[in-house]
Amino acid sequence: MAKKEKLQEKCIGALRSLVIDMTNTANSGHPGMALDVAPSVYALFHDHLVASPSDPAWINRDRFVLSSGHVSSLLYANLHLCGYDLSMEDLKQFRKLGSRTPGHPEYGWTVGVDATSGPLGQGIAQAVGMAIAEESIRARYPHSGGVFGHYTYCLCGDGCLQEGIAQEAISLAGHHHLGKLILIYDANGATLDGPTDDSLSENIEHRFLACEWNVLRVEDGNDYAAVSRALAKAKKSKDPTLIIVKSIIGFGSKNQGSHKTHGSPLGAEDGAFAKANYGYDYPEFTVPSEVYESYKQSFVARGEQAHRRFLEAKDAYLQNYPEEANAFFECFRRDVEYGRPAYPEFEIGKVVATRASSGKCLKALHDALPFTFGGSADVAGSTGTNIEGEPMFSFANRAGRDMHWGIREFAMASCCNGIALHGGLLPYGACFLVFADYLKPALRLSALQELPVFFLFTHDSIAVGEDGPTHQPIEQLAMLRSIPGLEVIRPADAHEVIAAYETIRLKKKGPTALILTRQGVPTLEETSAEEAQKGGYLIFNPKGAKWLLLATGSEVAPALSIARALTEEGKPVAVASLPSISRFLGQDEKYIKDVLFLPREKRISIEMASTFGWGGLAEHNIGIDRFGASGKDKAVIESFGFDEASLRAKIEAILGRK
Repeated sequence: MAKKEKLQEKCIGALRSLVIDMTNTANSGHPGMALDVAPSVYALFHDHLVASPSDPAWINRDRFVLSSGHVSSLLYANLHLCGYDLSMEDLKQFRKLGSRTPGHPEYGWTVGVDATSGPLGQGIAQAVGMAIAEESIRARYPHSGGVFGHYTYCLCGDGCLQEGIAQEAISLAGHHHLGKLILIYDANGATLDGPTDDSLSENIEHRFLACEWNVLRVEDGNDYAAVSRALAKAKKSKDPTLIIVKSIIGFGSKNQGSHKTHGSPLGAEDGAFAKANYGYDYPEFTVPSEVYESYKQSFVARGEQAHRRFLEAKDAYLQNYPEEANAFFECFRRDVEYGRPAYPEFEIGKVVATRASSGKCLKALHDALPFTFGGSADVAGSTGTNIEGEPMFSFANRAGRDMHWGIREFAMASCCNGIALHGGLLPYGACFLVFADYLKPALRLSALQELPVFFLFTHDSIAVGEDGPTHQPIEQLAMLRSIPGLEVIRPADAHEVIAAYETIRLKKKGPTALILTRQGVPTLEETSAEEAQKGGYLIFNPKGAKWLLLATGSEVAPALSIARALTEEGKPVAVASLPSISRFLGQDEKYIKDVLFLPREKRISIEMASTFGWGGLAEHNIGIDRFGASGKDKAVIESFGFDEASLRAKIEAILGRK
């Protein structure tokens, strides 16, 4: 064996041995795929991927998403060898509480990790989002070639490809011909429960070809050179590329080829056996200097050279095209100080669905922030996201900022996460509220990664009407509010819609869900775009009020009307609008007490949805704890007791209790 080949084998052996040591020390983890796919990861980082450990957030680095997040031990070992700020001691703390090497990769926690992954399939969709962002930004800044243009790489296994979200994202990527997206598929023939033959018999290659992907094959996953050649070829493709790498799970161990190696550490005896097969004769957590040096001369040197070229090109860009260059770099800073968008004025008393006022505000946001990018899951006309004059993002027009996601709610949300992770764009997606169920796992990752993504959920109640209980959300608001870090805003009218957009514009991190009506609601004199940004505020507080109504969205107007009528009759009742409960509860204690100025037993919540979660704010909860019904919207609302007369009767019944 030539000296160069011996060094390559030693580098791959170091990766595999660190995986064994990490999972054995933790007595936890997933060594199987990590051991078999190590040569592919080595080929990618040693020969191709461009990034800089000295500037991990460099905007023009290649992105790498480990969709099979359970293979995190391999990623951490590789980042350590690449020179990232991840020490050998960090590797020894694998999967321990508070360590920088958690069980699955976490964005913002471990340096060099470009995306949180682990829920299978979502990594692929996030990578597709990154590739969309790269294409969009590169097209919108035509003279940015010297400073921008990179690849997005993703590694997945059989489990990822069996998830439905993967197919949604694969279809979308092929449709848009995202040629700078490269997916490495480790085909090791095993899942946790057994061989893939137990649950999978489709032809993966044909599946991707049908979705307009370029497909390459590497028949021996241990053939590092073959993987590298495939990567080089993939980089020349005008379509996204799938590289199918045939491998043997748990390679080198006594149980290689068996699903038993998927999620169980090898143990000391089998670990030693595997290391012997790799020809790696070093103590635990030991890497010879020549391995580090090999990474320095390849990955590190390549990245440093590219980074230097970037800095030189940046200076030239700013000098030769100052207006375009400044706009380009502003988009990555996501500078919200462009100024407040020119939101429209809404006539007091005019009845406007909040989805409609949202559409006007979204247009204002698009006009003010050139890095706004998004669209709907095939319901643009219904969600108010069809921005007038905004061209569609397509293969023919990469500069378009109106994205037609197709009927792919889950992929839409996960791609938005990828776009936000990439940087340079403020992404959003829209669909009906009831279908938030389809994309909930992506919302959870939005919140976990603290990404400034926003989602527009319209048709927010039983007022959907004739489409019936399948389309009428009941429990979705409670579900969304239960996600830590996801701000849920349900505005009462156009004024509060403006407040919601200002909240979205000014947020630097954390996702937002904007909940909007299909039916018209009056624009109220009492609401305030400024006050609503506190999340909750009093809109009616007569002297001597003995009861307090808490309402959101379309229920605020009837609550206000009822409170006024009761007050005129000598039964003073106050009203608070709570468009964003989480934001309101985050205010200082005095402010919260000033708004909730009456004890809990004197408070009544009103919301046309599940009462779950309202008990902490009010003892009396008027809501809907059953599924809806099909019929004209007004008839359905009346049948559930949410017309004004019925609501008043319910409130008076509560007021009459001793």
